[in-house]
Amino acid sequence: MDVPARWWHRLPDGRVQCDLCPRDCRLQEGQKGFCFIRERREDRMMLTAWGRSSGLCVDPIEKKPLAHFFPGSNVLSYGTAGCNLGCRFCQNWDISKAREWQWAARDTEPEAIAEAALHHGCKSVAFTYNDPTIFAEWAMDVADACHACGLQTVSVTAGYIHDEPRRALYAKMDAANVDLKAFTEGFYQRLCYGHLQPVLDTLEYLVNETSVWVEVTTLLIPGHNDGEDEVASLAEWLVTHLGPEVPLHFSAFHPDFKMLDAASTPVATLRRARAQALAAGLKYVYVGNVHDPESETTCCAACGAALIRRDWYELLDYRVTPEGLCPDCATPLAGRFTAKPGGFGRHRLRLEGC
Repeated sequence: MDVPARWWHRLPDGRVQCDLCPRDCRLQEGQKGFCFIRERREDRMMLTAWGRSSGLCVDPIEKKPLAHFFPGSNVLSYGTAGCNLGCRFCQNWDISKAREWQWAARDTEPEAIAEAALHHGCKSVAFTYNDPTIFAEWAMDVADACHACGLQTVSVTAGYIHDEPRRALYAKMDAANVDLKAFTEGFYQRLCYGHLQPVLDTLEYLVNETSVWVEVTTLLIPGHNDGEDEVASLAEWLVTHLGPEVPLHFSAFHPDFKMLDAASTPVATLRRARAQALAAGLKYVYVGNVHDPESETTCCAACGAALIRRDWYELLDYRVTPEGLCPDCATPLAGRFTAKPGGFGRHRLRLEGC
């Protein structure tokens, strides 16, 4: 279904400008934006992927990755097609670089997504695989259906969005994992065809002006964004601007899409970056895409007790009280918690697509 899009205006030269993200695509009749799913048609903007899903899967919430948002719970994941960044290293390029008719071809109503999540015992629904920024109107409709039946909502995003749509979209989100791809403008321009500052603005807004639970992920690519100085600057910025309790995930890169000549990330690089971030003052730093149980463990920031032990996405031990406290010293653990979870662990359940 194609629906009228929000956040656009007409220009004096006759073009229409999309005001959703910093790309500010300026379109003639019939043209689509960089994201592929927002199109000028009959002198207005249309969202061409409303209701079209690229797949529905049930995942452990740790796969998003979120380590402090109802750990061990199940999340229903879905997305559409397209993206508003052009990352040469994209790990989901078959979806993010697809047109809506290639991937997002299944018509799905918001209520059907919420019902599927409830049926499969999910605590939340995640907008993921491609960036929910570009299908914000549909994500907001699905979020309303989820909240109506007690489900939480999660945005897995690069955070590349303008202020007005950002406020509208995240008024309906309960959690977000924001992909901070690097900490230099040159990286964003050269490898993502975007800019760094809008992402930093999104992070500051979410953490400092909303109740959305936020975690950050950085994919470390050897020779591009894994230097000690850059990692130190990134960690220091997070501590200063977001606070020490925002979890940070360093994720391992593997060659993909247009960066097949780059090396995979050594485990030693991930561990070094984690040590740097902890030394900078961040309380919760994790390593992902590699098997490293020590770096996957959540510890109390006060007494150091192991509270949540993980093996990949499976919880081996869970010692957080329902109130989110350390049982040994009663120090609050930052995040959202409930009684011991009963999800199905590391496995993925494919409902359709993806």
